[in-house]
Amino acid sequence: MTYPWGDNRRFNSYSNYFTKQFGGRVQKISIDAGFSCPNRDGRISTGGCTFCSNEAFNPSYCRPEKSIKQQIEEGIEFHQRRYRRANKYLAYFQPFSNTYKPLEELKKVYAEALEPIDSISAQPLARNDMDSKALEAPEIIGIVIGTRPDLVDEALLQYLNEIQKTHYVMLEYGVESVYDETLRRVNRGHDFATAERAIRMTSEYGIPCGAHFIFGLPGESKAVILDAADIISQLPLTTVKFHQLQIFKGTKMAEEYQAHPETFHLFDLEEYIDFVINFAERLNPDIAIERFAGEVPPRYLISEPWMKLRYDQVLAKIEKRMAERDTWQGKRFTPNRS
Repeated sequence: MTYPWGDNRRFNSYSNYFTKQFGGRVQKISIDAGFSCPNRDGRISTGGCTFCSNEAFNPSYCRPEKSIKQQIEEGIEFHQRRYRRANKYLAYFQPFSNTYKPLEELKKVYAEALEPIDSISAQPLARNDMDSKALEAPEIIGIVIGTRPDLVDEALLQYLNEIQKTHYVMLEYGVESVYDETLRRVNRGHDFATAERAIRMTSEYGIPCGAHFIFGLPGESKAVILDAADIISQLPLTTVKFHQLQIFKGTKMAEEYQAHPETFHLFDLEEYIDFVINFAERLNPDIAIERFAGEVPPRYLISEPWMKLRYDQVLAKIEKRMAERDTWQGKRFTPNRS
């Protein structure tokens, strides 16, 4: 069976999205450009989000003391060893809030990431590939900018729209929850209306837009989270990332969890697999799913043992269960007809 997004996978995958955009695999290269966050430096708060541990998601080559160009080159070398077929890359400004500088400074940062690569030679294809030709030289085709929805404005979007004339651009917002009570509880520092406004404004400029959500934040039941699928589905999003709640060592949430574990519900593996499938069934099939679950090095975690699995292992289980249930993304999606 071929699904509305054009292939036989049971969800609209991120890889399929980029295959349609660029004709092949595209790999993101994480960059730490030394940005901060208004939720940490006192502009909004000094405590940060209670769940936040940016270090847990940073690959080894991604360090702010290195130049952007060095991080890109080391990142490409890392991914060429891991994903031999990738030759198109996106510079992914990932840690903290990557629009949290004056526009003139942002222009310099983004421009450096988009400079042509001239110091990395193409790597050979995998040994079992019958075609022995080398890959084309690696190419940075665009940028993905991770940030908060309260840190974008018209001037920034106008500039990014100009970049789109020559490069791919995506803004990726940390939204985390559609419920204001939850956002206040985790010290997020903005409400959902701010996120919705940023997403819609970004879409109006024709800029692809992603959003990140966490499943299992304190105070949210499974039923309440599932209802969020209907809200998310009405947003003009290009992609979404879903993470199960993970408790990271050294965070405020870790202190809360250790003091009162009874107030938290951490999904077990089988429960989470069925839950995210239920969520995907209600999700707009036009939105590509980049991730169903989070993966970080186990040394950072205080949580369920299954959360130490690699993401590809979890994804394989999700797709297997989708097949067993004969279901797919959007099966129970109801468009807003108002």
